[in-house]
Formats: sequence, C-alpha cells, structure tokens
Amino acid sequence: MNTYIALLRGINVNGQKLIKMEALRILCNKLGFANAKTYIQSGNIVFHYKTVTTDNLAKLIRDGIQKEFGFDVPVVVLNENELLASAAKNPFLKDKEMAYLHLTFLSQVPSKALLENLTQFNFLPDAFICIDSNIYLYCPNGYGQTKLSINLFESKLKVNATNRNWKTVLELIKISGELPQ
Repeated sequence: MNTYIALLRGINVNGQKLIKMEALRILCNKLGFANAKTYIQSGNIVFHYKTVTTDNLAKLIRDGIQKEFGFDVPVVVLNENELLASAAKNPFLKDKEMAYLHLTFLSQVPSKALLENLTQFNFLPDAFICIDSNIYLYCPNGYGQTKLSINLFESKLKVNATNRNWKTVLELIKISGELPQ
C-alpha cells in the first residue's frame, strides 16, 4: 500500500459544495482506501491505496464525489514522496516568513509559453515561482488580498489548481508520515 494525499478544490467554501468530513471518510472507505484521515474542512485526505497513477486516483475520487454528493470537484492527488519533494523545493523558505507562504498544486506542468505570458504581469508585493506542477506563493498582505488566485492560474495556465497555506502543507506531511501501515 502507498500513501497518497488528495486535495479537493472548492468544497465547504461560502456554503457551497458542502461535504462533511465524516461523509468524505465514508466515501473513501467505499472507494477502497485504507486509513483515510481528513484534515480541516477544506478537502484534504491522506490515505493508503494500492499502486495506481495519481491521475487515476483523482478521477476515482472526483467520480465518487459526483455520484455520492451530486457535484463536480477538481481533485489533485500526490503520493507521499511527491508531497515531500514539493515542500522541499519551496524557494521562499530561505528568506520569507512562513505565515505568508502558500503552495498551489497544479493538475499538470503548465506550458512554458503560457507561464511566460503570466510572468510579464506585475503582482508586487506578491511573488510566485513555478517549479514543475507547483506554484510557490509569497503573499505578504495575505492570500485574501493577492491577485495570484487559483482562478488566475487556472485561466492563464489552462490547468486545474488548488491552493494550501504552508501550515496545511506541513500538517499533511506530518499526517502522511503518521498513518498506520
């Protein structure tokens, strides 16, 4: 069994796409996941499952949510090693305060041309760096004030995305390391 982390986008926000975490864990059991653990109400699931591609797992979860709850939710899935590698590559860790760091997970690596177009805009004082399928954000005035939103990245880079603050990223790493085998 492998450890996976599923990141759901846009559930339990402003009374929309409501899913109780207990209901989400029950769905995970129906899908055959072992030791499913959720973290906060924003759609973070850490679980064990047989070896499959993360794209297949994302589709399985997305289809399960559609069937069980009646709405579509974008899902990004990483294995434990991918999450650890993503965290380790954060270029802002060296000189920025962690409270202002975020990690946007993309469903795939964006095209270089689309990424280059996006880098031509001025988002100061906010900053972003894209490495592989991750966008590392520094938002000194808070994520709620930035123009570097999920909607911007999805529309400009033509990918699905979901964002987590750095505290959540660290907690998901901790939970994935603590799941019983």
